[in-house]
Amino acid sequence: MSERQTPRTASRRRRRGAAIVASAVLITVMPATAGTATAGNAAATDCSKAPWTDTRKSADQRAKALLAASTRHQIYRWLVEQPANSPTQTDFQGVTYPVQVSCTPTVTYTDGPEGVRSVEGVTAFPAQISLASGFNEDTAYAKGKAMGSESFDKGKNVILGPGVGGGRTALAGRTPEYFGEDPVVNGVLAGAQARGIESNEDKPVLADLKHYVANEQETDRQTSSSNMDERTYKEIYELPYGIALSEGDPESVMCSYNQINGVYACENELLDESLKDELGFEGYVMSDYGAVHSTAASLKAGLDQELNRPIHYTPEKLDAALAAGEITQADIERAALRVVRSYIDGGLFDHVPADEPVADVSTPAHKALARQIAEEGSVLLKNSGDTLPLDKRSGKTLAVIGSVAANDPGSGMTARQLCSLPLNFGGTTSGRNTMACEDMVAPLDSLTERAAELGIEVVHDDGSDAERAAEVAADADVAVVFGYKQVGEFSDPKDLGLDAGGDALISAVADENHSTVVVLETGTATTMPWLSKVDSVLETWYPGEQAGPAIASLLFGDVNPSGKLPMTFPESEEQQPADTEEQYPGVVPEGETIRQVEYSEGLEVGYRWYQAQDEEPLFDYGYGLSYTDFDVSGAKVSTNGKNGLTVQFKVTNTGKRAGTEVPQVYLELPRSADEPSARLIAWDRVSLKAGQSRSVTIELTQEQVDTRHLTQYYDDDRDAWRTPSGTFTAHVGTSSDTTLSTKFTLGKR
Repeated sequence: MSERQTPRTASRRRRRGAAIVASAVLITVMPATAGTATAGNAAATDCSKAPWTDTRKSADQRAKALLAASTRHQIYRWLVEQPANSPTQTDFQGVTYPVQVSCTPTVTYTDGPEGVRSVEGVTAFPAQISLASGFNEDTAYAKGKAMGSESFDKGKNVILGPGVGGGRTALAGRTPEYFGEDPVVNGVLAGAQARGIESNEDKPVLADLKHYVANEQETDRQTSSSNMDERTYKEIYELPYGIALSEGDPESVMCSYNQINGVYACENELLDESLKDELGFEGYVMSDYGAVHSTAASLKAGLDQELNRPIHYTPEKLDAALAAGEITQADIERAALRVVRSYIDGGLFDHVPADEPVADVSTPAHKALARQIAEEGSVLLKNSGDTLPLDKRSGKTLAVIGSVAANDPGSGMTARQLCSLPLNFGGTTSGRNTMACEDMVAPLDSLTERAAELGIEVVHDDGSDAERAAEVAADADVAVVFGYKQVGEFSDPKDLGLDAGGDALISAVADENHSTVVVLETGTATTMPWLSKVDSVLETWYPGEQAGPAIASLLFGDVNPSGKLPMTFPESEEQQPADTEEQYPGVVPEGETIRQVEYSEGLEVGYRWYQAQDEEPLFDYGYGLSYTDFDVSGAKVSTNGKNGLTVQFKVTNTGKRAGTEVPQVYLELPRSADEPSARLIAWDRVSLKAGQSRSVTIELTQEQVDTRHLTQYYDDDRDAWRTPSGTFTAHVGTSSDTTLSTKFTLGKR
């Protein structure tokens, strides 16, 4: 059994005890004015006597004991991040609470889909979109495990991440934080990363799955409504949460800013009815910061904790809502119990970080992992001729063009600033990153070092003057041009062109040097109007602190590219599923304040739309080249167990180099299901030497088939997932543009 398959999820659920049933039990609390032993006296208190520290009891029993020993206003503390996590502090920007009961931990939240954000001394991993491009569940788990360890050593024990999304438009600002446009990929990789984050039992850290749900744009994200039918909601936007919860078991889920069909996510009945009841989520729901708009409505809907400071869950507002009969004591205790139980179940009561954080927690192993993710996640999109990989035949001079190739280019954006996601405010970049990236290894440095081994001289131009850069490139044997696009939270990009005149720069260089290689560092798709002029294109996303070694190893062929696109690259901004103003960015009706965003494309999201509409994109979902060639043959599907699936095929490396292919399996449901296209259900990473073949078997258990709803569609007439009867067709290939197919049948369920 591999480490990522550890049965920790089952053991944790056993420790919780009868969690869901117990949540509804009203706990008798002490009066609001009664005194108890305080957390401030914990050092002088014998915590072994406190029943909520008794590790022999279940998390549910311990949490109930704590709440039973609490006053009403002490219980209120658990409903807001700051009072919950700072037990001895009593004033929070003018809102006061009694000191918390003794022997409760200090807890610190940190943002962090791609790494432990906003502190130095941690590993700056590549963006999540890069992790998705590797299609590697083991790597996602390893990254989560490394992040959990680093977070704990930095004194932070809840990571706000990973996140999942639907990928309905490449213009979404948070595209690089998510795993692309396929719900199964999002769910599986997020589940693996969450499982990794929470796997360090001696350094416990909780994962927070976000942003629930349909948080698909930054434009008016706090005042927009994502409007869709139930089937679209279930199959595209909620499905990755169901998968990640089942396979990753994160202790927390964050509700999003937006409305869903006119009701804010953090006061939407979906929290209780869908997330907690249907999906069986046993942890606690926290809000995004500022995403709460009510006291009673949000609490009744299933929100458990308000992020950051108390605004809607202040003692005054909770007392008033109780007095008015808008909420009950049971509502409050149900929310508090979920928070406390998750803290206990996740280990936060039993393993406390050191008072002083470790200065540098980035280990050589973590840096090696960052490089591995960058290498696995870089996608070779074009390679005509024999320009790549670079070698002794590449000539004597290599021109590296672009400011982002260097840490200190003299002018323009730097490599360090492209290491991770930008912090954008009001549509303009701040020049700051989500990660400190102080250990950034610039591509220029690594390329220069690697080229010197072959006697190749490297010259650099920052690209600020396209004419000058073209002249430098003209005198070189090969030109490597770096183009970038900054995409991040707070704003959506206006288009899919490169920043800082990057498209014009590449075109000018390619006009003067006919052996031009383009290295892209973007957070989303880009349209590449210069594509026909260049020999090679390597998409590296935001490659993290080990960008230099990773890019050099890929360009020189020390590592064979194996990344695959987790999102479709359109030919233009208009060639996308959400291509009308009503679909994106939505319309604010006259006299109203909420932007109405119509998800009228329904199930036709990403590659499903391209296939349903017979549209040819610039690059297909799942596409990615190698320095060798692969052939996939002999596909067949059989059932195992009641409704498990076994997919078999052969992969052959027909080229002259060792390499790794990512074969993909797409399933077309019977016509009665009325699905727009086949959809991805499985993939594998297969490494082969030149000329080697391997028979590949992908076993999908009945549990995986059911949890991921691989053979099902959502029947909104019956409010249930259904397996249609009839003929299924499995399509197998190296992208969503598949080459093989085989048919089979299943009984209706």
